[in-house]
Amino acid sequence: TTAAALERFTVNFTITNLPYTSDLENPDSAKYNATRRVTATLLDRLLKESSIGHTFKGCVTTAFRYGPGSDRAETRVDAVCTYSKEPSAAPLDRVGLYHEVSNK
Repeated sequence: TTAAALERFTVNFTITNLPYTSDLENPDSAKYNATRRVTATLLDRLLKESSIGHTFKGCVTTAFRYGPGSDRAETRVDAVCTYSKEPSAAPLDRVGLYHEVSNK
């Protein structure tokens, strides 16, 4: 049998109650690291409880940014998540997964 392969997918979302500050540009800042840990923990919890939970491996926050037009009232988050895909499994249903977790 062929082993499962690790597959990646991106996740982008906005934290509406976290104003964007320049600390979120600096990977050495305490705010960057705390926010990165919290977002990873929450994403991991959310996806472990989803339909891919049994194959889900984890997420890494890759960037924090602010919205178009320099709207710094909220923070946008980019993350890369990983799951284990069996060779015979159907491709990841990104739209279905989005709808499944978007309201949680």
